[in-house]
Amino acid sequence: MIPGPPGGHTAGVDGREDRDDPGLFGPGSVTWQMHGDPMMWIAGVRALYLQALHPRAVRGVMQNSDFRRDAWGRLMRTADFVGTTTYGTSEAAERAGARVRKIHSMLRVADPDTGERYGVDEPGLLLWVHCAEIDSYLHVLRRSGFPLTDAQADRYIAEHRVGARLVGLDPETVPASRAELAAYFEKVRPELAAGPEARTVDDFLLRPPTHPLLVPARAVLWRRVARLAYASLPPYAHELYGRPAPAPARVTRGLRVTGAVLRAIPARLRWQLPPKHILRATARLGPRARPARARLTRWATPSRAPYDAPDD
Repeated sequence: MIPGPPGGHTAGVDGREDRDDPGLFGPGSVTWQMHGDPMMWIAGVRALYLQALHPRAVRGVMQNSDFRRDAWGRLMRTADFVGTTTYGTSEAAERAGARVRKIHSMLRVADPDTGERYGVDEPGLLLWVHCAEIDSYLHVLRRSGFPLTDAQADRYIAEHRVGARLVGLDPETVPASRAELAAYFEKVRPELAAGPEARTVDDFLLRPPTHPLLVPARAVLWRRVARLAYASLPPYAHELYGRPAPAPARVTRGLRVTGAVLRAIPARLRWQLPPKHILRATARLGPRARPARARLTRWATPSRAPYDAPDD
């Protein structure tokens, strides 16, 4: 949610990659298996809703980017960053992080009420964006039926101290388990509010600008995605946005049905969509490195397990 690089990809994959480099996470990580799941897109929208509830963080987006006109580009750049840091080489991931840190270091925000000026790279703001994102990925995937034990969920959160480092955080200050993540959200809740910037994000996500010919599709498809992402927010977020929280059982059912439909699309077809990081990773490391959620059920303790584990 904090402003990213304008235009282009966050980091490319050049033709000189080390074919033995599994990247920062590797095929033996929970991250590698999770981030290939199609429900990550709905989780990403949930993260936007949640991130917008921190006034200082969302103000940085509104003042340093053309969010309304380039929201789709922003979403794609975020997806590209996540894909690069997950499936790219270590060099590509570090390069992506360095570029984000450089851009963040140049961006300033003005508080319209107090006149205070601050940088978007304040550790507290970076931590909020990170935690809202990781919580959303984990919550939506688990609730939609992605098979993760509690230990694997903790492992996923701990793995992303690496991603936190890439954007400029001290990994030791970042939650490394579900309990630590819950404690962080409890601590930060007094700082949250649905201010005018959050209302703008909310309105945009329900009615994003689109070509007139695509308005019917927006109403049929996108609005359902946005509503499902919003419905999966925690109760305090619904309270702040001022809309009643839907019945939890209904939300879970919607996530599970949506997950089943999206996962029924062959992975090889889904992975053809840009920016194709998974295809590049499997080309680099071999077909046995492809993400497969069934592997998680076979790992008692996922670690950097060999990526030449038996195929599914």
